[in-house]
Amino acid sequence: MLTDLRIKLQAAIQKSLSEFSPSLNPQPEITLEIPAEKVHGELSTNVAMRLTKILKKDPVSIANDLSLFIKKNIAKGSLKEKIRSVEVKKPGFINFFLTESAFYSILEEALKDGKDYGRLKVKERKKIQIEFVSANPTGPLSVAHARQAAVGDALSNILKFAGYDVTKEFYVNDEGNQINILGRSIELRAREIFKEKIEFPEDGYQGDYIRDIAGEFISRHKIKNLGGLSKEPPLAFQQFGVEYLLGVIKEELKDFGVHFDVWSHQSKIATVKNTEAVLAFLKKKDFVYEKDGASWFKSTAFGDDKDRVVKKSDGSFTYLAPDIVYHKNKFERGFNTVINMWGPDHHGYIPRLKAAVAALGFDQNALEVIIVQLATIFRDGKPLSMSTRRGQYISLREVMEEVGVGAARFFFLMRHTSAHLDFDLELAKKETPENPVYYVQYAHARIHSIFDVAAESKLKTKESGFALLREEEELDLMKKIGIFPDVIDACVRERDPFSLGTYLMEVANCFHKFYDKHRVVTDNKELSRERLSLIDAARIVLSNGLTLLGVKAPTKM
Repeated sequence: MLTDLRIKLQAAIQKSLSEFSPSLNPQPEITLEIPAEKVHGELSTNVAMRLTKILKKDPVSIANDLSLFIKKNIAKGSLKEKIRSVEVKKPGFINFFLTESAFYSILEEALKDGKDYGRLKVKERKKIQIEFVSANPTGPLSVAHARQAAVGDALSNILKFAGYDVTKEFYVNDEGNQINILGRSIELRAREIFKEKIEFPEDGYQGDYIRDIAGEFISRHKIKNLGGLSKEPPLAFQQFGVEYLLGVIKEELKDFGVHFDVWSHQSKIATVKNTEAVLAFLKKKDFVYEKDGASWFKSTAFGDDKDRVVKKSDGSFTYLAPDIVYHKNKFERGFNTVINMWGPDHHGYIPRLKAAVAALGFDQNALEVIIVQLATIFRDGKPLSMSTRRGQYISLREVMEEVGVGAARFFFLMRHTSAHLDFDLELAKKETPENPVYYVQYAHARIHSIFDVAAESKLKTKESGFALLREEEELDLMKKIGIFPDVIDACVRERDPFSLGTYLMEVANCFHKFYDKHRVVTDNKELSRERLSLIDAARIVLSNGLTLLGVKAPTKM
């Protein structure tokens, strides 16, 4: 409801600005924010301060004069029932205070929409592809992959909830040097099983899981001795390892509540034939040239700092070549927006890939890259060291088993995607208000317990006609419920689900403050019904929000 009110108020301010200064061209964009302190109202604009240099007047003076026009336009329209007062505060803010009727409208909308409350009304249902995790099938998923999984899945849910047609995709890098190393590592461990003394390479995958795969390889291929093992070609070890580990990855993601719509394989999309064809296409457009026996992509023509090799002098392709093929495949599938979710070590790769998209004839702005920073796992106040190649790291499976899926997902979303995350295992296991996910889930469960008590008195909620909810804590909770659509909109614009988790903690806090001070089921039947409606609206927001984050909303705790 606050979203609709904001739109109408922005229009009223825009109209007032035209009347206040008809010669102003162009007019500044009107933004309305929710003040940090409620003494400054429910909505506020800083437009007067942005007009200071243009009008060469004091911002407070501009705000006072402009507010007269705003008050006049509010009084003439439907906003007069929603805006109680307009005030000017230094250094030039214009603040708006809502009527109780506006708060009641929030309640009515949340109760009416239920599971759909918070959905956005996008003008066009655009197709978005979001590719995330895409871990090389060389080992179980690490904490870095786990954070990507939580962020990517939650963002996908939010984008769908906002009205977009979303496809979640996992790209399997099943070719290249890392797969060659994987196959060789499995073969060497298999030889160890048959008591051959080997010198394991420093760059090999050294985790215990490699021994498990080697044992499984021997068992499935019914190999009896070293002679039989020696007959197996290197490709057999590679393919077996990829298939085995991809099965592990799929099972881990399934248990983490992450399901992909599409699993694409580099070996099927970026074949030698397809890659040569794409490079030939770019060469025909004069975007690929030969130098020093290698083929170079002219990425500087599209803003990159230097041109990039796509085919080495020995005839092998660089990592960029198959990635160009894959992104051509993405856009040819008709996506309006393609979102890649990468780790921080890939930040420098963005300009060259955007250049490739532009060279292929697509809009490079349609490719968005989200860098997901790493997470550090803490136990007993100490960070746990990680080394993927050596197998010394905390896996997604271990985190899930130790703290649970819901807590793991919520904690991975507790910082902005662009910020490093510290994950405290001990805090995530606590069943106290100190634990954010427990605090939010407990609020949801407590509301259900109140409804159990209300059922004994045969009390039911109301859909409209609220008049008794006037307490400060009641109004605060309604206001917080009202900004849920704004939070969804912010997550969509920022391409980051972080704000939603923070918001749910704020809703839980508002609810607990209300509950600690006011009884819901009282001797006053009408007041009880209105308060039941209020907490039901809070339940709707908590349930919808937790569902979008992929976290359960329990009815009992």
